[in-house]
Amino acid sequence: MAQKKSLKNDKPIGKKSVEKKPLLDAKQKNRIWTIIILVVLLIFFIINNTKDEPEQGPYPPNFSTTQ
Repeated sequence: MAQKKSLKNDKPIGKKSVEKKPLLDAKQKNRIWTIIILVVLLIFFIINNTKDEPEQGPYPPNFSTTQ
């Protein structure tokens, strides 16, 4: 009679060895953080440059805007 050889890689039925992989790897996380930072900086730049204030220039000493 032939006997089955037991291999080290044999797994019992019903028990699976599942490796949990991270959702994102390090390269993808770095790209996402870079995009987030650039978007935030762009938003700050847009907000800062959309004000309707008159441009303030350097005035000489004792200059009065009222007449």
